[in-house]
Amino acid sequence: MDVNAAVAAAAAIAGLCTGVIAVLAFRWSEREQKRPTRTSLHTDAVLPPGVDTVLSVLRSSAVVLDESDSVVKASSAAYALGLVRGGKLAVEPMLHMARDTRRDGEIRQVELDLPRRGTGRGEALAVSARVAPLGSRLVLLLVEDLTEARRIEAVRRDFVANVSHELKTPVGALSLLSEAVMDASDDPEAVTRFAGRMQIEATRLTNLVQELIDLSRVQNDDPLEDSEPVRVDELVAEAIDRSRHAASTKQITMVAGGTSQPDDSELRIWGSRGQLAAALGNLVENAVNYSPAHTRVGISARRVTAPGGDLIEIAVTDQGIGISEKDRERIFERFYRVDPARSRATGGTGLGLAIVKHVAASHGGEVTVWSSEGQGSTFTLRVPEAGAARDRSHNGPDRADEDDDRPYDTDPNSEIPAPEVLP
Repeated sequence: MDVNAAVAAAAAIAGLCTGVIAVLAFRWSEREQKRPTRTSLHTDAVLPPGVDTVLSVLRSSAVVLDESDSVVKASSAAYALGLVRGGKLAVEPMLHMARDTRRDGEIRQVELDLPRRGTGRGEALAVSARVAPLGSRLVLLLVEDLTEARRIEAVRRDFVANVSHELKTPVGALSLLSEAVMDASDDPEAVTRFAGRMQIEATRLTNLVQELIDLSRVQNDDPLEDSEPVRVDELVAEAIDRSRHAASTKQITMVAGGTSQPDDSELRIWGSRGQLAAALGNLVENAVNYSPAHTRVGISARRVTAPGGDLIEIAVTDQGIGISEKDRERIFERFYRVDPARSRATGGTGLGLAIVKHVAASHGGEVTVWSSEGQGSTFTLRVPEAGAARDRSHNGPDRADEDDDRPYDTDPNSEIPAPEVLP
């Protein structure tokens, strides 16, 4: 009896010890699972509360680094710029900045030029990087893409430099001519000659200032504010009348056609009459100025079906000297001239085609050019028709007839529908 009691007591003690050991093992396992590991330190959980939300709404590219320079958090923009690769910061100068900031707690900022990913042309990506401590162990890197801002600033500098140069030329000429007139006060013939030159320079200065005003207006004005249905035949007639004297002097024949359709319907454009007249007038004036004597300039219009609605195409074709391929890429830039000497001789300012481009864009359209050296050029203004333009946004129409490398009626000797020969 005593033996059985002893055995039972020993079994009870053994069971109790086993239960205690099992409970201790379970609690130890739970504690180990809750303890942060080296891997878990690199997850979003180590970020201070609210930081993740703030980083998600920032426009800048954001990267958070831990004490081992591993990436704890990175925005999608940071990956797109190529800042983060394989969980590491890939830009060495930024990595050095992060280490220095982690060491002394100082905020640092620098501007860098980085190579673009996926391009072999050596184009640089301009960025501004700012590093600041985030808590006791983390470092925050904010990167702003400055590429577009720098491009706009370069365009603005070039524009100011070009305007300054273009204004100084006629102003300097007027100053010198006025001195020459004063010195030749006793020579009526010289005074008359210098006064004529002063008139030319004054006209050139007036034209330049007026085109600068026109360019500023078409860039800032909304054509829908004073829009109306504008008849294409009236625009063509006005453009021809504007260049009639210059064409007559060079014995250039201007031919217009296509402004009325086979069904006798009139072509109309919805937009600002003044801007559209200025744009087409610039195209016709350029065609006359760059055409040799005894040639022909054609102005054609037609309706083109496009997915977003019908378009009106107005093509201006000349038999001039043509435009080289490298110049065709830049002719719509402000103050760019294919032949500067010829432009100045004809009174050109280099702003006419830039105005045409902005007018076309503001009306939801575009302007294109086809040219062959020695054969002539065709500039095509393509804008929405009056009926379809009301429903269009200003993002620009879908391109029509993209398969046509050469616009219609580009041969000045071809027949234009319903031609009207104007002297």
